[in-house]
Amino acid sequence: MAGYDYDLFVIGAGSGGVRASRLAAMTGAKVAVAEEHRVGGTCVIRGCVPKKFMVYASEYARHFETARGYGWEVAEPAFDWPRFLMAKDNEIARLSGIYVRNLQNAGVELVHGRARLKDRHTVEVDGHGTVTAEKVLVATGGAPWMPRELPGIEHAITSNEAFHLEQLPKRIVIAGGGYIALEFAGIFNGLGVDTTVVHRGPNVLRGFDDDIRSHVAEEMEAQGVKIRLGTQIAAIEKTADGLVATCADGHGLEADVVMFALGRAPYADDLGLEAAGVARTETGAVKVDEYSRTSVDNIWAVGDVTDRINLTPVAIREGAAFAQTEFYGNPTTFDHDMVASAVFTQPPVGSVGLSEADARRAHGGKIDIYLARFRPMKETFYGGQQRALIKLVVEQDSERILGCHVVGPDAPEIIQMAAIALKMGVTKPQWDATCAVHPTLAEELVTMREKSAPPALGQVA
Repeated sequence: MAGYDYDLFVIGAGSGGVRASRLAAMTGAKVAVAEEHRVGGTCVIRGCVPKKFMVYASEYARHFETARGYGWEVAEPAFDWPRFLMAKDNEIARLSGIYVRNLQNAGVELVHGRARLKDRHTVEVDGHGTVTAEKVLVATGGAPWMPRELPGIEHAITSNEAFHLEQLPKRIVIAGGGYIALEFAGIFNGLGVDTTVVHRGPNVLRGFDDDIRSHVAEEMEAQGVKIRLGTQIAAIEKTADGLVATCADGHGLEADVVMFALGRAPYADDLGLEAAGVARTETGAVKVDEYSRTSVDNIWAVGDVTDRINLTPVAIREGAAFAQTEFYGNPTTFDHDMVASAVFTQPPVGSVGLSEADARRAHGGKIDIYLARFRPMKETFYGGQQRALIKLVVEQDSERILGCHVVGPDAPEIIQMAAIALKMGVTKPQWDATCAVHPTLAEELVTMREKSAPPALGQVA
């Protein structure tokens, strides 16, 4: 470390930055991490974790209904939004504190403030001056994107603010059709809020299998979420009664809150990347190679700021791979293939591998599909109407399973185990040789024997 203040300086104390800095410090390296907000990053503070708590809270409305169907006498329930927020904030503070202690126990120096690169080895932190480091890791994550030029956009919120609304609105309009928009739509709808989703595309959840997309939309609409496709919000006006979001098709939507969930952008501006010579992609992400090294040989980047696969576990694995390579003498890359994902819509989604359309394109149409839609056992007992969907995408020649997609209760839990098999290259005969666990929803995955009819000519994307 001759001539430098630190062996490693990490910008951003989210999941990727924390994992990398801890592992590096455990080798005896002198490590510091700068964080301008709270330790834990998007996932812990304003993302996955608090959102999952909100999903849990919103699901109870349906749980009460189900309980009656199973013979329970349930008094008319009431939801206390301020009480929930207090409990949620207390738990987030506890989790953030654990991250801080883990850094301290590993010997990492935590610096609170926004950090910027002055050159390839020099970092300036607001309120703390300038330091030098042999190696620098950028792990600043992403931030919600909003169309700043849209008239009245100052009246809208993003997912960041949705976690801290002082009171639960009676009406909300959510712009966007991705997983963040739909998860919050399910949350607010479950909490009794009149909820409308506005999305410019022909269907929601772009990038997921088409059967999953249509199934989720149908099920959410059956639960009361209004989904308006093929248009977008063109202006927002504040009125005496709240807000009016005017769509491009001229339709006005009255609301108390208008939320934009149009995606997230890499949080890479004003970091001094240009001063250090770090290249960025057309989308503004930090450009990296398979070892997460940037165009500057002593600067690396991991997580959402690189815009590869924007998931917390991926950032953690990328951070760990960086530490293994640079501080343990064990060159390591993270394989971004067959990474499972979950969408905590209501009903939730679990997905790993290729969609049917992507598989047909990649394998010349030589694909077999196994698909089932049904009401789970829990629903049929009391007359519930929510349906599950399971789907396998199989390559014909090798019989390797290329994709597994589940919509229904516990789908995210199911897909974690399915991902192990797909990562190992499981074939359909091997999959079918697995004995079913009965009675479960997941058993349907290993009992499907009939192939679905191939799409009609001209229907393959």
